[in-house]
Order: sequence, then C-alpha cells, then structure tokens
Amino acid sequence: MTRPARSKLSRLLYGILAYVSLGIGLVAIVIPGLPTTEFILLAAWAATRSSPRLSAWLENHRLFGPILYNWRNGKVIQRRAKVSATVSMLLCAGLMLVFLEHHWPVFLAIAGMTLGNLWIWSRPEQPCPAASQAQQP
Repeated sequence: MTRPARSKLSRLLYGILAYVSLGIGLVAIVIPGLPTTEFILLAAWAATRSSPRLSAWLENHRLFGPILYNWRNGKVIQRRAKVSATVSMLLCAGLMLVFLEHHWPVFLAIAGMTLGNLWIWSRPEQPCPAASQAQQP
C-alpha cells in the first residue's frame, strides 16, 4: 500500500490529479478513443496519496473495484477490457480518418492510440501463479 503524501501541497496536487483522472476516466466510458482503465488506475494511485475516502470509494466501486484489484494482483487487464479499448480506439481512428483532414495531429492521435493499445495487450489477462502465491501469507 502506498503512503499518503506528507505535505499539504503534495496532497492537494495528488488530489487534483486523482479527481481529474477520475473525471476523464468517467468521460472515457462513453467517448470512444479515450482509455478508461489507465485513467482509473492513475486516479487510484493519486488517491492513495491524497484522499483515503476517494481511494476507498474507488476500491469498493462495482465497476472500478475489480479493475484495481486485478491490477494490484498481477497487473492484469481482462480480455473484455482489452477488446473494448481496441474497438473504441479503432472506431475513434476511423471517425477521425473519415471526418477530419489528414494532417499530422490526426496521425499523432492514431499513433498514440496504437501505442496505448499495444501496451494494453502486453498486460497479462490472468494473474500468474507466482504472483498469487507471493500474496499468500
């Protein structure tokens, strides 16, 4: 478990990061192309340093709780989340290619989504046995 930040300024900055990341993560649920999982993980990380109440809420949330549990127990991202992220990024990239002029920002955004997608698919889908054995007392 991560310790909370010591100074008030650090807690404030981590708190801002936690709430902004949570907000983007919530918006990302309905906006294709924005990665929900990464922003929720960032929000949880920042919340452990700033707000025990927000951290507990995230851990016990019916949607976000399992994501955080899986991440903390083997850096696991379930296949369903991977497929959902891939489909939403492909949809977003397709919409950008159809409706926007093909200038460098479009290609930069598609490259960013591609890198994010590669990272997501590089994560395990099941906890490895060594990680779960290390968790047991």
